[in-house]
Amino acid sequence: MTPQPNPEAGAAVKAADRDHVFHSWSAQELIDPLAVAGAEGSYFWDYDGRRYLDFSSGLVYTNVGYQHPKIVAAIQEQAARMTTFAPAFAVEARSEAARLIAERTPGDLDKIFFTNGGADAVEHAIRMARLHTGRPKVLSAYRSYHGGTQQAVNLTGDPRRWASDSGTAGVVHFWAPYLYRSRFYAETEEQECARALEHLETTIRFEGPSTVAAIILETIPGTAGIMVPPPGYLAGVRELCDKYGIVFVLDEVMAGFGRTGEWFAADLFDVTPDLLTFAKGVNSGYVPLGGVAISGAIAETFGKRPYPGGLTYSGHPLACAAAVATIGVMAEEGVVENAARLGESVVGPELRALAERHPSVGEVRGVGMFWALELVRDRETREPLVPYNAAGEANAPMAAFAAAAKKGGLWPFVNMNRTHVVPPCNITEAELKEGLAVLDAALSVADEYTG
Repeated sequence: MTPQPNPEAGAAVKAADRDHVFHSWSAQELIDPLAVAGAEGSYFWDYDGRRYLDFSSGLVYTNVGYQHPKIVAAIQEQAARMTTFAPAFAVEARSEAARLIAERTPGDLDKIFFTNGGADAVEHAIRMARLHTGRPKVLSAYRSYHGGTQQAVNLTGDPRRWASDSGTAGVVHFWAPYLYRSRFYAETEEQECARALEHLETTIRFEGPSTVAAIILETIPGTAGIMVPPPGYLAGVRELCDKYGIVFVLDEVMAGFGRTGEWFAADLFDVTPDLLTFAKGVNSGYVPLGGVAISGAIAETFGKRPYPGGLTYSGHPLACAAAVATIGVMAEEGVVENAARLGESVVGPELRALAERHPSVGEVRGVGMFWALELVRDRETREPLVPYNAAGEANAPMAAFAAAAKKGGLWPFVNMNRTHVVPPCNITEAELKEGLAVLDAALSVADEYTG
């Protein structure tokens, strides 16, 4: 679709937004949201006719791009047949979505509890773990994000937690592996893995194993920096959970459904959790949907004992129909394979080449369509390009980089001192190279702040 400029309509949309929409994670008077006129495939455009290649996939959820005709048609067909129905009934779209998801989850995660998104999936996973074990505490990592609802944000390990941290949520944070900025003085992946596992086990022991219900980890942390865990780490966490009778929860809200070049990132590490949360890519974000995939042992806990939780829109027919269509599209069009192939043959090599050319790039890491560039002022000291949780003038270098990318027609995903390369999983090689060329130019702006 060719964008048609209509600045008057854009101004009206913007004015209504500023008058009435309250935006998340924002100081309302300090933001200037872009008015979006349309989107298709890997692109979206504004009312002035400017088109952007979306290297953020919305919020890392449009795994098959915008407006895929088969998913749009499935939503339309479901709306004509049955727009909505209460969750206590068996409904075809709901049953089929659950079956298709269960077919793809690792191990015996064969029961699916549907939620409206990722945060409430995490909320319910933690509730299930506590009820299953009878224990109160949950361990989660610093440098993590699990959602904006009360329990999920307390589990989160980034500054968005601070304002809502009650200190009474039963959450204990620990350091997960991250060799580039190791908390364990490690020099190799093997050292980082071993020391991170030792730290986690020490934390469990000092907290009291009989008090710990669950350990929750993003299989590959997303917003926090796409730190792929070293070989053996997740398997080691699985062993610790088994040793101490702790429920292992993997948060795949961002990493799941093809993003890493596998249906679930857990498949990269040959590990099966007890509970797995998902959302976002399950239906490319077309209608809000999330869920918890549940192991046989935990499902059995609630076989004759009611599970004390639910949502009015659990397994909403429109959302589930979109999920059925999305999973079908991903299978038929080889979307998971495309993410794996282009991640290995194009994104990884091209980003490493950018790192050679740009002194602002401290590290490249990722897999599939899930990559991060860590931007620094000095490669030797690894000083971040901007301070932790920078705002205002302190964040000027990252703001200048992002502005340069947008001026070139690329919409980046920027968080703290990183830019993430997370385009739709069905992006083409030509589109990738187009975006990477703009990224190359924008990094020259970041280079100006290196010393």
